[in-house]
Amino acid sequence: MRILIINSEYPPIGGGAGNASEFLARELVAAGHDVQVLTAAYADLPRTERRGGVQIQRIWAFRRKLDRSSAVEQIVFMLVSTLRTLSLLPKSRPDVIVAFFGIPSGLAAWGANVLAGVPYIVSLRGGDVPGFRPYDFARYHRLAAPLIRMIWRRAQMIVANSAGLAELARAFDADVPLCVIPNGGDLQKYAPAKTSEVLTRELPAEMELQRLRKSQDAPPRLLFVGRLVYQKGLDLLFKALAELHAHPWELCLVGDGPQRPRLESFAEKNQITARVRFANWLDGSALLEEYHQSNLFVFPSRHEGMPNAVLEAMACGLPVIASHIAGNEELVVNGETGLLIPPEDVDALQQALAQLLVDPERCKRMGAAGRQRVEAHYAWSQIAAQYMELIGDLAFRNSEL
Repeated sequence: MRILIINSEYPPIGGGAGNASEFLARELVAAGHDVQVLTAAYADLPRTERRGGVQIQRIWAFRRKLDRSSAVEQIVFMLVSTLRTLSLLPKSRPDVIVAFFGIPSGLAAWGANVLAGVPYIVSLRGGDVPGFRPYDFARYHRLAAPLIRMIWRRAQMIVANSAGLAELARAFDADVPLCVIPNGGDLQKYAPAKTSEVLTRELPAEMELQRLRKSQDAPPRLLFVGRLVYQKGLDLLFKALAELHAHPWELCLVGDGPQRPRLESFAEKNQITARVRFANWLDGSALLEEYHQSNLFVFPSRHEGMPNAVLEAMACGLPVIASHIAGNEELVVNGETGLLIPPEDVDALQQALAQLLVDPERCKRMGAAGRQRVEAHYAWSQIAAQYMELIGDLAFRNSEL
């Protein structure tokens, strides 16, 4: 079966949605499907390449940053991807299209359906759903609402990656076909240190030094992975940590974004700069080693679809302190695999940190339970199987028409 995946972000660019589309593409190829990905060009990445059996096409979309794109860049991708998708139809018409994000990817799928009857799925990720992150997207959602509704209503299925996101989608349009398929975790790549195949000799000297520093006498090491943006609630985390001077701790933030200067300024004013490290974006063995060197993952986000970083942390055997919001609440079992705290509640976050910073044995039990939970419910092979069943049903129904 020929499957086209459209997503403006695909590794190495973008965040969780890009990773999800890559994992899905690889699983579909492993199942014997012919998979093509249409994504945005960036810097000197090749315009076409085959990677992991997936044929990748990168189109000009005015993309200037690795980790995020502007509204203008999204509009450019929406228009150019639509033209490119329609140009593919005469020679290599896909059997099914999977559009990650209703906006910007869905318009191309909608056009292929109107002109050639190609069935398509829209995979909702968060920011493309009206009501998500109103402090960032309220105006955008009001303007785009008619287009979003048009794209959703012609789709054969709308897929939300969490029950909370599905509820938000139903509040916007209750008449569309909707199901929930969560994100998955790469259980081979992300695993506890004792089962990892990462070789120490391949790590940078800095990572080797960190490995040597990790001992029973070292302070507990907290980790955050993601964009440094208001959505992620890092301002709340820094406020909580500023009140925990008496507790030993170190914090590593993997990622970058517009909130970094504010966070650095806050750390300096509150005299915690020496205990905070900004690691920028990491991947491969360097990112895995950060998980392995850490004792506790912290994720006080304000809004999420289903965060890949939390899945990765749990797969690596880390306990998680996270805000009690959609996405997080489906992954973290409060008191079993970590602690859930009310969003925007600095005092509750401080208390949760204080509990686990002094209880390493509890952290180990929670981390082990988190790994078991990901193995049982969120392996990418299981998630991809749900997509494949859905895709197969759509292709079969379309062939009968």
